[in-house]
This record gives sequence, structure tokens and C-alpha cells, in this order.
Amino acid sequence: MTDVLMPKATAVWLVDNTTLTFDQIASFCNLHALEVQGIADGEVAAGIKGLDPIATGQLSQDEIDRCTRDAAQRLRRSDARLRETQRRSKGPRYTPLSRRQDRPNAIAWLVRYHPELTDAQVSKLVGTTKQTINAVRDRTHWNISNITPQDPVTLGLSSQVDLDSAVQKAQDKLEKQQAKAEKELAKKRAANLSAAEESGQPSAQPSDEPSDEPETAADPVPETGAEPSPEPEVEPSLENTFGDSGEVEAPAEDEAPKVEDVFGN
Repeated sequence: MTDVLMPKATAVWLVDNTTLTFDQIASFCNLHALEVQGIADGEVAAGIKGLDPIATGQLSQDEIDRCTRDAAQRLRRSDARLRETQRRSKGPRYTPLSRRQDRPNAIAWLVRYHPELTDAQVSKLVGTTKQTINAVRDRTHWNISNITPQDPVTLGLSSQVDLDSAVQKAQDKLEKQQAKAEKELAKKRAANLSAAEESGQPSAQPSDEPSDEPETAADPVPETGAEPSPEPEVEPSLENTFGDSGEVEAPAEDEAPKVEDVFGN
């Protein structure tokens, strides 16, 4: 349990403004009953101005009334005051001077093996600044050639419980972001599909409705719908069989050889 803020000043106020017993005030202020009696007699804490515990959140008026009615009861500090005094201050964790030279090694280890951790989480675990984290990540640190990744738990810069808790929180946050991104992508696809259906564009899904485009027939059909009449048969002739070659030349008759052609002139 936390100590009372300014116990003697609080005891002075309780003696002057309440009818609590000396034992009750001494128990609440962590003082001896004779010391509280000396405060009431003016022999102790002379010149000290009383501090109102109700204004500082250490006590409530209901608690004072409860103990006033029963001298056997003891005052209990307010929970709000306890939470306020036990609250840790924000900011990076304090690192002893002897271990500060190991912080770049711990940062390099966290950046390599746990990239899901944010800069704020790394800063809280190791007790460093975001500027140093970015310098180690971008390899622009002045001592980057001598930095070796080492476990911050082994170096004594962080506890295993804190490291596991930070990693679990980072993984949960990453999973939530991925689920949210997938959900938004599904919404966009559904919106695009509905917009395409409203505009009359063909969708990727098969449809039983007939298409507006006319089907292309393989063979054209006359508009009248009557079948074409067959052409009249033609008797085979020389021209139809061998083609129209014009007049047919008769083969020349063999002439008898002449004497001049045989024996010359």
C-alpha cells in the first residue's frame, strides 16, 4: 500500500477538522499515536499547515464519517489515489549507463526477428528513441559496422514477459488490420458487381437470358423462306465435259512426201 502524501500535514488537518481518534489518524498516516497526540497538543509539527486528504484524493468524506461513528474502524485510502500513485510514467524505460552501449544491438535484434513491432514498442522495451531505431533500421547509425543483433532479454534490457506481451499485441494488431483490409476489398468487389449489373454490363457469372446480339447463321436463308429450285439438268456435251475451247481443229491428214523433198532440187 502506498504511503500517505505529507503524513504530518495530513494528520494536522485530521486533528483539526475531524473527531477521529488518535489511533485512527496514526494508522492512516503511518505515525505513532503519541506523535498524533503531540500534534493535537501543539508540541509536534508546530507551524505545519494542514493538508486536506479529501482534496488530494486520499480520502473521501464518507470514509471519514464511517470511522467517526465507530472508533474500532480504520481509514482506508481511496482507490483513485492508489491507481494514481501506482501509475507508471510515460516514456522510454530507464537504462543503466553500463548497458546503454548494448541498446543498438538489441534494436537490431528486434528489427530483424520481430519486424511487426512498432517503433513505440521497441522504444519502450529497450529504452531508446525513434531516431536511433530508424538509424539502425536504415543502417545509417554511426557505429553500424560494430552492431551485432543480440536478444534484449539476454542483455538485461527487457524482461521476457514484456517482450512476449509486446510481440503478441503487435501480432494481434496486424491480424486485425489484415482482416479489415480483406473486408474492405470484399465490399468493393460487391459494390463493383452491383454497379455492373445495374448498368447492364455482362457479368462474369453465366446467365440463362438470351443475348441481344443476333446469331450469325452459317448459310444465308432467303427472306421468302422458299427453298431454291434445282437447276435444270443439261445433257453432257463436249463443251460441258472438256470445257468450252472454241472450234475443234481437225487433225491434219498425212501428205505424201515429194521427190524434191527427198532427193533435193
